Amino acid sequence: MILVGLLRHYVVQLLGGAPKKQDIKSIREQRSLMRSAILRQNGKVLTNTAFVKRKQYLIESFKDGKYLKVAPPKEGDQPQLPPNPLSDPDQMDNMMDGMKKQMVMFIPQTVIMGWINSFFSGFVLIKLPFPLTRGFKAMLQRGIMTPDMPASYVSSISWYFLNLFGLNSVFKLLLGDGNKTDSVRDMQSLAALSGALNQSNPMQNQDMNKVFKAEIDNLELSDPKFITNDVEIRVLKKYNV
Repeated sequence: MILVGLLRHYVVQLLGGAPKKQDIKSIREQRSLMRSAILRQNGKVLTNTAFVKRKQYLIESFKDGKYLKVAPPKEGDQPQLPPNPLSDPDQMDNMMDGMKKQMVMFIPQTVIMGWINSFFSGFVLIKLPFPLTRGFKAMLQRGIMTPDMPASYVSSISWYFLNLFGLNSVFKLLLGDGNKTDSVRDMQSLAALSGALNQSNPMQNQDMNKVFKAEIDNLELSDPKFITNDVEIRVLKKYNV
């Protein structure tokens, strides 16, 4: 299972390829929101005048739609519906990349599970060196219907699932953080992808106009305590001048 996990990691890296380039308008949308968030978080290191000027500039730019990729609808115009990802080549490519990576996870695990069920069905594989209560029998003794066996005995298929979700620390040690062998993350990604495919309009694009309006409210409410206020008086008091 460790060798299969290592193989999965490198196959997913090969399937990923080089990151796709984003268009300049999408980058401007993201960077403008990031700039606004940085100003709200670190505005206290500026002077009051400098913070207010930057704040007003960003608020006016967001209201005018300066950084929007798609211009906001004018008064009287019908709002544009988000594009259908099934007809968007970029969205289809992203969905296909996700499906290919999930297949790299799904196929080897299915083969290993079928191999275990074919050759080791009903086998007791190990005995844990500590006693367990009967509540663990359903988790540790799948495939063995023996009510009198102590819960510390583990069947082959149960040991497989314990290894499947318990080897993440080993893979982090071998491959580092962010590796492609996290089974829990794979299961969550598979569930999210399945949910998106079952929706009538999956993976809808986020309405950036509403995001910018929310960021305007955040900027208008931001009122940091500037550390530069009366700094000269505090310095003189500190050094007793």
